[in-house]
Amino acid sequence: MAAAGSRVTLPILRAKNTYVITESRRRFAWILSRRGSSSSSSESDVCLLQKLLKVPLSGIKATLDSELGGESTEFPWAALLTALSTSAPQKANLVIEWKLEKLTKGNNQNQESYAQLIFLCEKIRNLPIALLIFTSMEAQGVAPTTSVFNALVSASLSSGNLLTALSLFEIMKNSEGYQPDADTYNHFISAYANMGNKNAVEDWVVTKESSGFPVDDVQTYGFLIRCCIKSKNFEDSERYYNEILLAGLMPNESIFHDMLLMFCQKKRFNEVKDILKFLRHSRWKIDCSIVKKVVNLYSEFGQIDMLEELLVILSESNQMSEVLSVVHCSILRVYARKDRLDDVEYSVGRMLKQGISFTSAKDVEEIICSYFRMEAYDRLDLFLERIRESYELTRSIYDLLGAGYRRVGLLEKYNMLVNEMKVAGFA
Repeated sequence: MAAAGSRVTLPILRAKNTYVITESRRRFAWILSRRGSSSSSSESDVCLLQKLLKVPLSGIKATLDSELGGESTEFPWAALLTALSTSAPQKANLVIEWKLEKLTKGNNQNQESYAQLIFLCEKIRNLPIALLIFTSMEAQGVAPTTSVFNALVSASLSSGNLLTALSLFEIMKNSEGYQPDADTYNHFISAYANMGNKNAVEDWVVTKESSGFPVDDVQTYGFLIRCCIKSKNFEDSERYYNEILLAGLMPNESIFHDMLLMFCQKKRFNEVKDILKFLRHSRWKIDCSIVKKVVNLYSEFGQIDMLEELLVILSESNQMSEVLSVVHCSILRVYARKDRLDDVEYSVGRMLKQGISFTSAKDVEEIICSYFRMEAYDRLDLFLERIRESYELTRSIYDLLGAGYRRVGLLEKYNMLVNEMKVAGFA
């Protein structure tokens, strides 16, 4: 690598002035939606995840045998392992071991099969298993390739083993059969970008270009943008983003995510709105955590019109109900705090019509407080009746209703509520 002091400056590195169920189950379902699975296949995939979460460690491999039989190349293994690794990492390791056993027992000589299995180790951040797969591959007499080494580099970087990754890179450079390719350099550039190490990113971009690989593509720009944001160099990240647009390139999903988060952090309403407009014309599935950032920005400044527009954009782009729920509930909170009961009731009906219900007792309580402030007790009864089919009242909601009825002297309603609480098991 070139030393920092002697770094060659490429055009791309000069930012120019331009104008311009369980958490695991929910995560798995979200990944499947991005993958474009059919409804039936998605349901069966999630069903396997549920079974793996329930069975003991000793039953993981038997469950896989029962559900999948032999090695299944069509199954979304990356999504399954990502979901498992968050709550049951040992089970994720056993899934990898099961897949390795299928490869070795079948005397599989396909190098790409081993490369793909090693790449899956990135999802569980387990370098030892990746190295075990590599050793098993060599024991089978299968010669390594560039893609196999790239998979090892990726697994090393994802698990934080930078020295191992660099050692693998040196082996590749000194080899004849598995020289580094563009993906090799991208793994390092991406890793350093995630660290916010701008000097290292620029070094690797220069090295990639000097090795004969193009660096003026969307992916490289994306790495530079992420690095600048991580290092809080927001001016350069925006300039790189504008360069992409001026060059007529379409930013990828990762760039949109990063820029959206940055514009939210900088409270740049117009820029946030411009990026969200891309949703109408793309298949981009927005992450729920990013939607929450946008919603929090709009809510902080009482931008109810922007929240309403956001809901339209997300609905038209067929986002997941979990994402839409965040916006629906945020809109309801804003209307409730302003005691705009007509808008509250319209928004509740709209939400329920989309098959979405409340997910937080606090949102329901916010609306109840608005009804009490406006002394609209009959309308409160209608609201509660309306949501009961899709939402079960919690103890805190019953307590709030009871305190409110007592305070305003509605003893008949209070007594009916007490009886209802007994039936619900809250007495």
